[in-house]
Amino acid sequence: MEQELTMYASPLSRDPEAMYRQIDVVGRTTNADGPALVQLLYEELVRALRVAAWAAEHRQFKAKSERVTRATAILFALEAGLDFDKGGDLSVTLSRLYAGARRQVVDASLGHDPQPFRDVATSMEEIAQAWRTIRAG
Repeated sequence: MEQELTMYASPLSRDPEAMYRQIDVVGRTTNADGPALVQLLYEELVRALRVAAWAAEHRQFKAKSERVTRATAILFALEAGLDFDKGGDLSVTLSRLYAGARRQVVDASLGHDPQPFRDVATSMEEIAQAWRTIRAG
């Protein structure tokens, strides 16, 4: 039992903010429907890209690597969730967009320029806003 508590306490003591975000995400996904989960993925993607940009700018290589990994995983998840039968051309377009964004993120991860991360984040924010508008309407 003590070993289990240590397992959970260790990450919390190392990065309480990350642990809080993880708990927040789990809480928000528990009762979320498909569209709400997609919205959450967009939010998390933009956050990861913004932190990657900051980390690149400040030469925080570990943080940049973690956020690049998270961003690419989210882009894969968004693409995997596309329904090409129901979504038709929109699904094809989004698939291409996600693949291009992944390439940009991976290419940017090899350097120290934060701008490519910001560019992808801005594009994804625009899509997230359109998604919010569609869901609200």
